[in-house]
Amino acid sequence: MRLAAIDIAILALYMAGMLWMGLALTKYIRGGKDFFLAGKRLPWWAIGMSLVATDISAMDMIGLAGSAYVFGIVLANFDWIGCIPAMLICAFVFIPHFWTSGVYTIPEYLGRRYDSTVRVIVAVFWLLFSTLNLGLLLHISAVMFENVVGSPIPEYGRTFWILITAAVVGIYTYSGGLAAVVITDVAQFIIMMVGAAAILFFGLWEAGGIGGLVEQVEALGKTDHFRLIVSPATNSTYAWPGILFGLALVLSPAYWIGNQAIVQRALGARSEYDAKAGLVWGSLLKILVPVVMVFPGIIALAIFPALKTGDDAMPTLIAKLLPNGLRGLVFAAFLAALMSSIDSYLNSAATLWTKEIYEPVIRPGADDRHYLAVGRAMTVILIILGIATTPIPARFQSIYSYFQTLLATFQGPAFAIILLGMLWPRATSRGALAGLIAGLAVSVPLNFHIPLKRLVFATEDPFLYVAWWSFCAAFAATVIASYLTESKPREALDGLVYARTRRSP
Repeated sequence: MRLAAIDIAILALYMAGMLWMGLALTKYIRGGKDFFLAGKRLPWWAIGMSLVATDISAMDMIGLAGSAYVFGIVLANFDWIGCIPAMLICAFVFIPHFWTSGVYTIPEYLGRRYDSTVRVIVAVFWLLFSTLNLGLLLHISAVMFENVVGSPIPEYGRTFWILITAAVVGIYTYSGGLAAVVITDVAQFIIMMVGAAAILFFGLWEAGGIGGLVEQVEALGKTDHFRLIVSPATNSTYAWPGILFGLALVLSPAYWIGNQAIVQRALGARSEYDAKAGLVWGSLLKILVPVVMVFPGIIALAIFPALKTGDDAMPTLIAKLLPNGLRGLVFAAFLAALMSSIDSYLNSAATLWTKEIYEPVIRPGADDRHYLAVGRAMTVILIILGIATTPIPARFQSIYSYFQTLLATFQGPAFAIILLGMLWPRATSRGALAGLIAGLAVSVPLNFHIPLKRLVFATEDPFLYVAWWSFCAAFAATVIASYLTESKPREALDGLVYARTRRSP
């Protein structure tokens, strides 16, 4: 994929526009609440679009199409089964409690529900995940840049592009905080969908429409590519047990209910109604995502069946099918997907550090403007740490494998204690601590001890199964330890547990 002058102009205009939008919001940031929660002024329509933009990274735009090239439309389950039900449950069960309690973060809620030890442990793990994820996303920006150039580039070229991306996102996130993240995400969502729709349109045109697409794929003997349910006999990562237990029951609700980068938008809503409506609106938008991001992978299989890897599907469609001008727009869409994820994790990590470690442990009782300064300083530090961790993803088998390994390591145990904490008044702080330890004792060796992973699982990437078993271990340990330890008085749980809140006036 090579960019013409008009493509470069579109790309430059996009970058300048994102900077302008972010910097324009600086005048509204007067304290920590404005920076971390956008002053609780976010409307539902912006929250929903920002949620979807954050969830769709450049890795998804490449990875979903690439996996669909190999496995078929089963990847649509990651949105239709893996997102929509969890978003609706989050909207009507969890978000009302998080929003009305006035917390800034998920660890803060866990600290109120359990104790400060659980709060700090969860905050530290999410900080570590967010920092490593920033490095991954910046690494992806360098990979994208290399695809545009069309050949391997010197290391200084990759570093230069990483620094440019980090600088643009860092400046508008530093200036406008969560408000800048959400408003730029709205624009980035529109650009992403237009770019992805362009690929879908030109791809279907080349394949001869839906009928021609089905005929060409089935002629290759890929009849399973149009199955949403895959048998476990195939040893596929996406067989139905993994999709049901690992994705639908653990990773998906853990992501939408317990991921600080996601939940923080709802916490910044101007009302409880906007918080809930934002997630409902986002779930409706999610219906479209597989159509414009999974189906291009199958289109690439029909048109270019001899690609070296599935990850070449999306770049090949862009390079071979799109005219000048549209290539620049689509590359801007890739950047939009990338930057919407970077800014979200950057702002949420700065919030976690300031509200969960700095304020309660290092400097309690300072004024709001002081915490604003700390949050902005941490934004700069996190960008630097993200740049420093960009070489790590190259050591893994694939970008997607690295990201899912990060998620599957901690999300199962964290979701277990959030779920029990919200729905079961008997859960105790020592029970939650035991659950975290037991869950990590399962997920860490199964994710990182390669011989053990190969011994236990038939698939090369068992992240869905690791998430499920680590969740089960954490759930069981929390329940057992809670029965063996003393719980908080029921009155102390008002507003923190679903049943107690429903009985409160």
